[in-house]
Amino acid sequence: MWTVSNAESATAREIARSLSLHPLVARVLAARGVTDPGAAKALLTPKLADLTVPDAMADRDGAALRIAHAIKRREHIVVFGDYDVDGTTSAALLSTALTMLGGVVRALVASRFDGGYGLSDEALVRVLESRPSLVITCDCGTSDHPRLAKLRARGIDAIVVDHHKVPDEPLPAVAFLNPHRTDCGFSFKGLASVGLAMSLAAAVRSKLGVPLDLREFLDLVAVGTIADVAPLDGDNRILTRAGLDRLSLGKGRPGMAALVRASKLKGKPRAFDVGFSIAPMLNAPGRLGSAEPTLKLLMAQRPEDAERLAKTLSAANEERRRVSQQVCDEAIAQVRDVYGADVPAGIVVAADGWHHGVGGIVAGRVVERFGVPVVVVALDGREGVGSARAPKGWKLYDAVAQCSSDLVRFGGHDGAAGMKVRADKIESLRANFADACARVVSQRVAANDDIVADTELTERDLQGPLAQHLDALEPTGQSWSEPLVIVRGVRFGDLREVGTSHLRGRIRLGSQPVNVFIRDGVGRRARGALQLDSLCDVLARIRPDAWAGPDAVQLDLTATRVA
Repeated sequence: MWTVSNAESATAREIARSLSLHPLVARVLAARGVTDPGAAKALLTPKLADLTVPDAMADRDGAALRIAHAIKRREHIVVFGDYDVDGTTSAALLSTALTMLGGVVRALVASRFDGGYGLSDEALVRVLESRPSLVITCDCGTSDHPRLAKLRARGIDAIVVDHHKVPDEPLPAVAFLNPHRTDCGFSFKGLASVGLAMSLAAAVRSKLGVPLDLREFLDLVAVGTIADVAPLDGDNRILTRAGLDRLSLGKGRPGMAALVRASKLKGKPRAFDVGFSIAPMLNAPGRLGSAEPTLKLLMAQRPEDAERLAKTLSAANEERRRVSQQVCDEAIAQVRDVYGADVPAGIVVAADGWHHGVGGIVAGRVVERFGVPVVVVALDGREGVGSARAPKGWKLYDAVAQCSSDLVRFGGHDGAAGMKVRADKIESLRANFADACARVVSQRVAANDDIVADTELTERDLQGPLAQHLDALEPTGQSWSEPLVIVRGVRFGDLREVGTSHLRGRIRLGSQPVNVFIRDGVGRRARGALQLDSLCDVLARIRPDAWAGPDAVQLDLTATRVA
């Protein structure tokens, strides 16, 4: 059932009147419980001065003291980040800031193909080559007890900056910054590692008494936070909005500014653009090989170096797209060959030669196509690396855990999981994963059922500066999504394919045309409603469409139904 929030219309009208805000945006705020004009103004115009005071963050002061001591004594410091965007932006931010504060710093990142996630044994070898006396891990380290213990045994101090699940056993580190620690008094728990890195850099600056404007790193914080799908409320909203504003004003660091140009974005960069265009380019080198080009881009000082590296990342992203599409096509064909028309509650596909760096991307696309949890295994002889994804609402980790007898090792959460599996266990994994998913199917949120939209989109809403006022809701993403609207009684026209599997089209509200983007999975589920002569209702995310004009909006379809 689709319904519209029953937020009081009088409340929305008062917010619109008080803030000179577009009525649709005011209705969205009211629907989400923002009923006071003062609270609405604070949400729409977040300020850095309103960030949570960080003094109660566990180990922040001790970590800053140790780093300041290392800088004063010219000790060798290694900053080691994970290979994803949060890890690379964290490592780039912290290593650059500490260098600017006078430190002797080398930045390194993990390799998906040489040791894998975090501070692995292989990564430790590279770290030790720099002969550091202090190692700082970014977006990893929480589960790397053995390697941290090896550092301690060598007399090397370690500081862990991470936001992943806190282990039961203490870390062998001199400091552990993670708001999820039970003894951490820092009230905002949603910071990504790049936000923690920013806070730590500020603490070190304070200890040293050296002037350094950390606002120049806000674009890195914004991109790392969005890419890591961290909640975009509280401190994250403040930091991310400030970072996006710097990018839109051309004040981003050279690497980020070059990447925005390479992405060919039109208009002000938004959180959606980061997730859809910028983050994939930053991730591409690490998916195909080494993440070092990404780190170098983020740390680039000269515009000419940044432009060259941005071209490298853009080319890597094009190759990543090609590889992803090839593996995706083969995976979908394998689903049909193995399962036929009767797709079970969980799917496992596997093949030699598949690039495991794109496994998660491919699994997500196969989920879109078939609507059930998927494991994609890239085999390399007798063993393979698997990536699992699931539709929203599935308890994916529980299903994977029930297959532990088929796996060499595994980890993850309800939205995504990774694993290693022997080739001779694939058939057993297929059967057991399907059974496990069937057992947890009752916990799934049924697609398109009992959905409450923020508001209904009408022809009147398309008048006035809607696109500009939608920008005031930025950043949108996890915990603060783009507005979800219902459009009733429309027909699709001008349907055409874009890319390899998506569609673009147009609907008309009275005399007003609106562009519509239809993703592959949505289009296949709504095949009947997309016929040109079908009158249907539409559920969609609404966003500005800079390519169609400064006042244009676009609908990104979530679902359709015949009216």
